[in-house]
Amino acid sequence: MAGELEGKVAVVTGAAQGIGAAIADRLAREDAHLVLCDINFALVKKREKKVSQIRGRQAIAIQVDVAERSQVERMRDIVLERFHRVDILINNAGICEICPIDELKEEIWDRMIGINLKGVYLCTRALVPHMIKQGSGRIVNISSMAGKIGGRWMTAYSASKAGVIGFTRSLAREVAPHGINVNCVCPGIVCTELWRACESNHARKLGLSKDAVSSYYCNRIPLGRLCTSEDVTNIVYFLVSLASSYMTGQALNVTGGQQMD
Repeated sequence: MAGELEGKVAVVTGAAQGIGAAIADRLAREDAHLVLCDINFALVKKREKKVSQIRGRQAIAIQVDVAERSQVERMRDIVLERFHRVDILINNAGICEICPIDELKEEIWDRMIGINLKGVYLCTRALVPHMIKQGSGRIVNISSMAGKIGGRWMTAYSASKAGVIGFTRSLAREVAPHGINVNCVCPGIVCTELWRACESNHARKLGLSKDAVSSYYCNRIPLGRLCTSEDVTNIVYFLVSLASSYMTGQALNVTGGQQMD
């Protein structure tokens, strides 16, 4: 039996690992064709091989720094040459660095804003005109709980993710007449490679051992555990499925109850 996304073409940024990889796998299981974008080409090529084995889906891997316009436009050209359309865009690529404001260097700020926010703009700007021509499309941007409430020692990250929410809501109003839904997902702490890379910094700032950091945060989550990539993926799939056809401009929390607004 064919999946709901049979024949759809989905572009996923930051697809090599973590949330992006889980999203790619889920969309492939629903029979979408996948364009897997990541700055780490070796890792994303491995993901391409795995996705291609899921129900025989077509998948291509493209090395892309989403903060660089020329690379994003090259990605767009490859997608249109190969598939001649684009139905789904998942803006997932992102970085995070724990850094108090008095240690936050301009280059760190610029890089985080560049990937987390400018990258969303560049990828959307490159692909949305083709959705407009089709008269249909789904865009899902991965923001964060930190974009709503702020994160301690995370001013650059929180600013970038708050920007993603504002971008989502504004774009949703603009493209709704063209049959395009735009939403974003705001996870809490997701147990991925990105989180594990930050654990040592959190431990140092909190005066805890690295092994105690996850428990410290879990005790502040009503459901008592960290978010998983699959938790996020389930909501992303909902947002690209027919079940969410009357939703646009939303910023959905996936936080285990830690953030409810």
